[in-house]
Amino acid sequence: MTLDLTQNDISEVVAADRAHVWHHLSQHKQYETSDPRVFVEGKGMRLWDATGKEYLDAVSGGVWTVNVGYGRESIANAVRDQLVRLNYFAGAAGNVPAAVFAERLLEKMPGMSRVYYSNSGSEANEKVYKMVRQIAARHHGGRKWKILYRDRDYHGTTIATLASCGQDQRAEQYGPFPDGFVRVPHCLEYRAQWDVEDYGRRAADAIEEVILREGPDSIGAIVLEPVTAGGGVITPPEGYWPRVQEICRKYDILLHIDEVVCGLGRTGTWFGYQHYGIEPDFVTMAKGVASGYAAISCTVTTDRVFEMFKDDASDPLGYFRDISTFGGCTAGPAAALENMRIIEDEGLLENCTAMGERVLSNLRDLQDRHPVIGDVRGKGLFCGAELVADRRTKEPLEEKQVQAVVADCMAQGVIIGATNRSLPGLNNTLCLSPALIATPDDIDRITDAIDGALSRVAG
Repeated sequence: MTLDLTQNDISEVVAADRAHVWHHLSQHKQYETSDPRVFVEGKGMRLWDATGKEYLDAVSGGVWTVNVGYGRESIANAVRDQLVRLNYFAGAAGNVPAAVFAERLLEKMPGMSRVYYSNSGSEANEKVYKMVRQIAARHHGGRKWKILYRDRDYHGTTIATLASCGQDQRAEQYGPFPDGFVRVPHCLEYRAQWDVEDYGRRAADAIEEVILREGPDSIGAIVLEPVTAGGGVITPPEGYWPRVQEICRKYDILLHIDEVVCGLGRTGTWFGYQHYGIEPDFVTMAKGVASGYAAISCTVTTDRVFEMFKDDASDPLGYFRDISTFGGCTAGPAAALENMRIIEDEGLLENCTAMGERVLSNLRDLQDRHPVIGDVRGKGLFCGAELVADRRTKEPLEEKQVQAVVADCMAQGVIIGATNRSLPGLNNTLCLSPALIATPDDIDRITDAIDGALSRVAG
């Protein structure tokens, strides 16, 4: 790949970045003695940094986002054409791509009927929290205002979404948080809290125990990831989701499914919840909706929820009094429409399923050869390998060793992820989320890199 920048240009860019950019999730002390990594180009699943080094990206942009790969001219052209035609008007009015994408999206989501646009997953989830609070005020005498969330799940970076964060290290130092967010136990069978045969049902029953402790009349909603992402790629055990749905209906609790990571094909279906027969009241999504080509998130609701905000037109405070400035930008839905077309026309859901099976098969082969791999789990191209110091006791591998595996893969030109600074003592899961366009050769190269890294770093 030939870069368009001269060596002098590259040096200036790196210097400007080092001097002026505050990077996400980064301790900048390191840049006093080394340059930050600056990426300059991407094509398919490959990236090139400012030094010209090539990488195979196994994490879709670092945070599960670039589902259809880099360098999609048709998406860029769709955005460009729409921005020239109309770039923006506040979401109090409509626009063509927003209307068309909402219709196409809801065709993939039977039972859902309305789309509220904003610009990030955190914001999409916060919209639900506000809706739940307003429903409590208008329809339940202010009682059903609490929101349940699950240990190890993550829902965003705002203060309210951190109040519902099941990853303690992510929330540390950012409190005090608003009241009304209540944690329920995780459902990771590999680290089971109960020694029972029907673990999925038991993990769901634990949610009911929290509801009864808090008082059913105080609980308005529960927010859950269909497959836990940054908390360790946790797939739900058999029997879990039907029981969760049953509990929500029993106590009239709204079910909010956070699809910010799983949505738009990551697990091999349009949405992760569709594997499990769930009928949600809210679905939130962001990342893969436009594969990172434009900022967009969606809060999707049922008619039942929507009607709660228009049943009394005489109430001057009865509607959802919210606005997201960049929810009115047309670039997001324009990019999302083309992103969806690509997924359909190129058969990427089917490819995701096939390549996901290859990832899991390869990881299980590695597990046979590397005792440091304690558990392998995943759905579609969303897979994890939990590393342990002792397979018998399941003692987690130290975080610094896990990060050494990630660094070794990076040195080989393969970018993988891992839980880090999220779960005290349990930041020990390697995370893989290649683009849905991945080929068998791509998958094999990724797992070969992990094989070599485990041999060198983790024994």
